[in-house]
Order: sequence, then C-alpha cells, then structure tokens
Amino acid sequence: MLLFNNDLCFKSRPLLTQPRLFINDVFIGGIIFSNMSFINFNRKEIVMENLNPIKIIKLPRVLLLLALFSFVLQLIIISYNQFTGYINIKSGLEYIVRLAYGTTFSFFAANLLFWPNLKIVHWLNLHLNWSSKATLRVFAEFMATIIVGGLIAFFITLLAHSIDQYEQGFGNVLFNNVLIVAVINLILMIGIEAWLNFSIGQTEEKKAKELSQELELTKFEVLKDQLKPHFMFNSLNVLSGLIDENTDLAQDFIGEFSKVYRYVLDTIEYNLISIREELNFASSYMFLQQVRYGDMLIYNVSVPDKLFSYHLPPLTLQVVLENAIKHNEINEGSPLNVRIYCDEDYLIVENNLNPKAWPGHSTGIGQQNLRKRFNMMGAPEPSFTLIAEAYIVKLPYIKPD
Repeated sequence: MLLFNNDLCFKSRPLLTQPRLFINDVFIGGIIFSNMSFINFNRKEIVMENLNPIKIIKLPRVLLLLALFSFVLQLIIISYNQFTGYINIKSGLEYIVRLAYGTTFSFFAANLLFWPNLKIVHWLNLHLNWSSKATLRVFAEFMATIIVGGLIAFFITLLAHSIDQYEQGFGNVLFNNVLIVAVINLILMIGIEAWLNFSIGQTEEKKAKELSQELELTKFEVLKDQLKPHFMFNSLNVLSGLIDENTDLAQDFIGEFSKVYRYVLDTIEYNLISIREELNFASSYMFLQQVRYGDMLIYNVSVPDKLFSYHLPPLTLQVVLENAIKHNEINEGSPLNVRIYCDEDYLIVENNLNPKAWPGHSTGIGQQNLRKRFNMMGAPEPSFTLIAEAYIVKLPYIKPD
C-alpha cells in the first residue's frame, strides 16, 4: 500500500504506482489479516442493539493478532518483492530493519482503522439494528467505512509526503491511497462484523447451555416441591373423611386431585404454558384446598379471555397460592381471601394478611425459583410486595409469538 513508503529509510519512491502484487509492504500487512479468519458472514438473529463490541473483543487478543499478522504478511511481502526484483535488499541487517519498520507502521495503520470501525459498529448497533433496519444499516455502514478509510488515508499520505515527498505527485498518490484504503477498510469492517457474530454466537451458546442446565435443575426443584409428602397426605386424609360422609364430593375430589398431579407431570418439561391452562390448574388446586378449609378459604378469579393465550412458566400459580396458604392462618375468625386479576402487563395474585402466630421457617426458594424461571424466558422478574393489609404478587405474563 502506499500510505507509508517502506523505503523511506533508503530512497524516495511512491510504492503505490507500481503494479505489483503487494504494492506497499508497510500498511497492507495490518489490514488484510482481518478477512483471513472471518469467511462466514451469516448473521444470527441475536439482539445486538445494546452490545458494545469493544467489550466483546478482548484487547490483548486483538493487539496480538494485529501484531502477528502484520509481521507474517510483511515477511511474505518483503520476501516476494525481493524475489521478483521489485526491491534489492543487500544484507540481512537491511532485511531485518525493513521488516521491523514495515511491521511497526503496518500495526499502527491497522489500529487506526480497526478501533474507529468498532466505534461505528457500536453506534450502529444502538441506532440501526440488523433485525429491523438491515438495508439502512448496510448503507450507513458502507458509507461510514468509506469515509473513515478515506480520511485516514488522506492524513497518513499527507504525513508521509511531508516526511519524504512522492516523486509522482501528491495528488496521484493520494487518489490511489484513498481508493485502496477504502476498499481495505470495507474488508476490515466485514471482518469485524464476522468476528463479533462469531464471538456473540459463542457467548450465546455458552449462556444457553448454562441456562439449560439451570432450567433442568429448577424444573427438578419445582417437581420435588409439588410432590411433597405433606400435600399428598393432607389430601388423602381429607379424602378418607369424605368417602363416608359425602361420596359425590369425594368423587369430585379424586377427579381434581388427579388433574393436579397429571398437570404437574405433563407440564414440567415445558418452559411456558398458557394462562388458561394455569388458571384451570389453579382451580383444581384451590378446589382441593377449599374442600379442606371450607368457607374459610375464598378464591376469586377475574381475568379477561383475551389474556388466556398469554403464557407463564408452568406451576407458577401453584407456588404463589401454596405460599399464601402456608404463611397465613385460615379459620372462621380469619378467612383467607385470594384474588387473581390483572393489569396491563401483569397477572396479579393478592391475598389478605392473617399471619400465623408461629410461622414456620421460610427459605424463599419458591420465590427464587420463580425469578430464575422468568429470567430464563427473557421476561421481567415477578415482584412480591407486602403492604399493610395484603400481600401482592405481580407475575409478568409473556405475550405469545
């Protein structure tokens, strides 16, 4: 390339004017490398708007690659030019000096292009994302890349000309330099985008694997909670009392009891379930509890049909309802009133407060698991709020695709 004359230490001549394979053995070494490792440019559908590429690409690795490829390509270029007679190196010392000189300036020039390009990519990620503005993004990135390459070529050519004037005229050399560096910068920008795509893909794959493992563990904990012996024993005790007293109710109890456990086993493998199915399950679960507590447990649902197709992680309502029953007194003097309703973005479960005189130890595992499961789905975390007269849980429902 021509930005820096590799022969400044020896004699003045504009390398760009020669029709050789590598016209300038100073600058090109630090640029072309970026396209060597990034052939695949198939973008994945990853949300990149808020990603800072400067944080994704590790500085030591970038500098090492710039330096290594600058050195290797300078080694190849100088050797090629010597072999073809384009330059005449008379001693080993001259070869080493030329190699060091070329690699240094190549590394410097590569950095002048590389880091501004990263800034451009970051700005475009914030304002012109690939998913919704791909055409405009391509045009803007193309123009910005050409402009940056041209400006850097202009200033470096001007600097080189002020140090050692070009024999064939500044204007001719400047035109060639701007053209070549602009093209090289396009290649570099493609390399940066491909590198980011590859790095983000690896990060997302690793994160997905970790989340998958955590989700399986969370599912196991949820399933273990649902199969707690005390719930089954309490239900069987209630059933045994109903068989002799009210056989019709006992039959209904058995039917709802089977629905509860069928739902637990059928949905544990799903990440999301419709609100309709969750409410149906909650109805069966609360039926069992109301048979046990009678009129002391009041349960009301007011959710519009339009929300039935929205989603929640399975067994979300069971965790919330179980906690309400577990942590409150339920008797004739203090009935427990549980309401499920919604606002614009949340399904809300609210119960009045009848704190137990001797509350059992609460580990908070249920709430932690719910937060994890919503996070894994990319949804906001549920909130748990204690006010003067009530406990309110707000569950962000997930809109269907």
